[in-house]
Amino acid sequence: MILLALDIIQIFLVLVIGTLILYQTLLGLFAFKVREVTHFDKTKKNRFAIVIPAHNEEKMIAKTIYSLNGIVYPQSHYQIFVIADNCTDATADIARELGANVLERHNLQMKGKGYALRWGFDTIMKNEDPFDAFVVIDSDSLVSGNYLEVMNHYLNRGHRVIQSSDLVLPQPGNWSSESTRIGFLLYNYVKPMGRKYLGLNMGLRGNGMCFSTDVLRKVPWQSWALTEDLEYGLILILKGENIQFAQEACVWAQMPLQSTNAESQRQRWEMGRKEISKAYAGLFLVEALKRRSFKHLDVSIDLVIPPFVNTMMVVVLMVMINLFYGFLMPEKLYLFWIWLAILAAGMMHLLLGLVLVKADKNLYKSLLYIPVYALWKIKVALKSLFNTREIHWVRTTRDS
Repeated sequence: MILLALDIIQIFLVLVIGTLILYQTLLGLFAFKVREVTHFDKTKKNRFAIVIPAHNEEKMIAKTIYSLNGIVYPQSHYQIFVIADNCTDATADIARELGANVLERHNLQMKGKGYALRWGFDTIMKNEDPFDAFVVIDSDSLVSGNYLEVMNHYLNRGHRVIQSSDLVLPQPGNWSSESTRIGFLLYNYVKPMGRKYLGLNMGLRGNGMCFSTDVLRKVPWQSWALTEDLEYGLILILKGENIQFAQEACVWAQMPLQSTNAESQRQRWEMGRKEISKAYAGLFLVEALKRRSFKHLDVSIDLVIPPFVNTMMVVVLMVMINLFYGFLMPEKLYLFWIWLAILAAGMMHLLLGLVLVKADKNLYKSLLYIPVYALWKIKVALKSLFNTREIHWVRTTRDS
């Protein structure tokens, strides 16, 4: 009786995990069907406000502003705004010296990136010289030179909310950063490319977002959660807005070199995502059924699907358990082969992503770090269970 119950549980896990892995693998295959735009629409030169929310970022802000000043786009058609949010260091002075418009905000009751963005958007939109669109760039990022040219193209094609590629700067030899780079590649590039081919929505990633001014007026920023960008994107979709993926433009964020510095950041991401999933996954499932909308179903699936490395850890564990199980009871060996097939599908998804982006050899070498990264993720997850919810925008410790 116990063995029968265990078999039923396994079959349930096979169906759920196998379906989720297969879905991600299919998105990776569809990603190869997408063709990048090489000739950009220049019928209209939209005016952009580039917004950089920053809290005590004196070590990083100069690099980001220099990168933005290197964008190939008429300088008369964009301005850089740094929101110095409750800063106690030289962030505002450095940004001002480099020619950025600095908006200093001091509000210790409403702290966080979401509050900073809402205040910044409202402040800038009061300007007599209006902008056509707003771009949000994190203060630790580099930006591709074609960034505004790409955003301009998509805006001219009628898209009102756009997310660019959001990747990680290479740091060869650093297991934490390089493993995260692989994760960003799959989550922020490969799967969005597959969704783009299928005509589905791309979720917002916080870094590299572009909004038409009309959208921000119609649906003002209204998310203050730990993953405020994800929530605001969901709100926009529920309001009928589509989020387009513009893979031709890219932002690269710098991850902490020390894994200890990355822990708090990862905990906030995972805790925030869990909260958003609880609040919105069921809502999108109901909307999918009411509207008979695969777009909404896909969002619901994306909210409940565990991080890829977590899922693959479970699959590897089940392969090992069923190999041992099969030796004791050869008639049950078929479960080992099923789990092995699921593992192969997951590895295919990973390798498809590396091929799709023409990954450098260092990224392939970084696959060796994944077991260490997986153990580190378990450690972070366990810490999150005993951690109280963070309600403030706590900056990640930067490397000098």
